[in-house]
Amino acid sequence: MLYQILKMAVATFLSCGFLFAKDINIVFVGSGIDADPFWSVVKNGAMDAAKDMGAKVEYRNAANGDRTEMARIIQSAISKRPDGLVVSIADKDALAKDIKRAVDLKIPVINVNSGAEAGKELGALLYIGNSEYQAGLLAGKKAKTEGVKSFICVNHEITNTVLEQRCQGFADGLGVKNNMLDAGFDPSESQKKLEPYLSQVDAILTIGPVSASSTIDLLKKKRMKKYFVTFDLSQEITNAIKDGSIDFAIDQQQYLQGYLPIVFLTQYAKYGVIPANDVYTGPAFVTKSNVDSVQKFAGKYR
Repeated sequence: MLYQILKMAVATFLSCGFLFAKDINIVFVGSGIDADPFWSVVKNGAMDAAKDMGAKVEYRNAANGDRTEMARIIQSAISKRPDGLVVSIADKDALAKDIKRAVDLKIPVINVNSGAEAGKELGALLYIGNSEYQAGLLAGKKAKTEGVKSFICVNHEITNTVLEQRCQGFADGLGVKNNMLDAGFDPSESQKKLEPYLSQVDAILTIGPVSASSTIDLLKKKRMKKYFVTFDLSQEITNAIKDGSIDFAIDQQQYLQGYLPIVFLTQYAKYGVIPANDVYTGPAFVTKSNVDSVQKFAGKYR
């Protein structure tokens, strides 16, 4: 009799232990293409958080940025019923249906980087990222104080509707009409489209490392110096800030956009706790005066 009682007690203890030790599975769906160094830093953050929190994290993205493929990836993630879903709402029209389905299935969702307003509408727990319009606005005001009166916004990801807010904010900061170029991902095509504007505007704004890289190369080829502002960081961008090719970059600390949602969703799965408000990781300006303090981390943590 005593043996049976002990056997039952051990079985109960072990089952509770296995329940407590249950793997926490989180799927992270990024919106960047494979070649975008910005998103590689986001992925670094997510994978580091997975190690630190003891969670299993699957990071996925559409290799070429296709939103239909991104929606399919979200559908696949939902079918696995993960303990949490992290997603960048780069295109509300393309992604809303599947994100709403995840919420309806009681899968906790955190949206990062893009779509703060859309995330709230769809039922995401919170947003982690930049205030895109505010970042552009502050950058535009800074450029205005330095004599800029006109600009072209080089947008390599025109289907990401949120990125237009960056360009619009910059335009409003200058007090001018938004002037946005649909540049695309191909560097040579982007340069071909941008070149006619070099003699027409005071400043160039790029919305990320992909468009910044092609613009840096174009200005070198033309041996031109333009007032040049970009969003986000990469090793190439920090080098360009140091040599004066770029006047300043707008940093949003994307490593935290990968790291923090994994921490929050793990704690939510374990204990039901989550921050009450959105978490803004930017903006901050990186200039020649402070670039040394961030350059050694560019491409991995910044």
